[in-house]
Amino acid sequence: MTDAMKLVVVGASGRMGQALIRIIHEAEGTVLHAAVERPGAAAIGRDAGEIAGLGPIGITVTDDPLAAFLAADGVIDFTAPAASVEFAALAAQARIVHVIGTTGCSPDDEAKFEAAGRHARVVKSGNMSLGVNLLSVLVKQAAKALDAAGWDIEVLEMHHKHKVDAPSGTALLLGDAAAAGRGIDLADHSVRVRDGHTGPREQGSIGFATLRGGSVVGDHSVVLAGEGELITLSHNALDRTIFARGALKAALWARDRKPGYYSMLDVLGLSSS
Repeated sequence: MTDAMKLVVVGASGRMGQALIRIIHEAEGTVLHAAVERPGAAAIGRDAGEIAGLGPIGITVTDDPLAAFLAADGVIDFTAPAASVEFAALAAQARIVHVIGTTGCSPDDEAKFEAAGRHARVVKSGNMSLGVNLLSVLVKQAAKALDAAGWDIEVLEMHHKHKVDAPSGTALLLGDAAAAGRGIDLADHSVRVRDGHTGPREQGSIGFATLRGGSVVGDHSVVLAGEGELITLSHNALDRTIFARGALKAALWARDRKPGYYSMLDVLGLSSS
């Protein structure tokens, strides 16, 4: 496997980090090159395979991302916004692939990821699931076909009780798709909170509802409500390995691309949809 893609997992001891280590270890064409955690983390110095439940694989978790990136082909990142911005700068310096599944990022963060794409091959998505990204295309088409005068759009999402950002990155991805279908800016038309006497629903708005509880991996629905009929487009994540598999597909796809800022729609060949 001398031509196998050498990948770094950052946030290695987290739930997504562990899933990525397992998927990379099992997959054809990839090899785990390094596993990185924040300084002071309990996992530092431990074998990455043991953390992920594989047994020893000879990769020790480190807190030095730059050293790990310089000899790698790519990094997969489901961490936190501030950490992902730091990793984006290092990936650009190393001129490697950077797959970002981190959510809760600000417009300033997104601008920094896009800037990193001048030197790195950045793939960024609010959700790495292949099914969710296909769903976003269907949502865009439905929103375009059904005009705002007769059809209202609501995005509903539920996640486990430990999730810290809301609405979820996936909900926003789907909201963006709906807004694109309508030819509007989501920031100017989204409704995130309803409480008290809200008055009637504003025509053309896109509403969001957020639920948190239990161990739900991720459930998302886009409801298009018309007079006398209802259309629901939905996706249920049953196992977080779907995000790991999607991220791995993105890394392999980006390996031979020119530096740039890409999305999962690019990976799936749906960016013009």
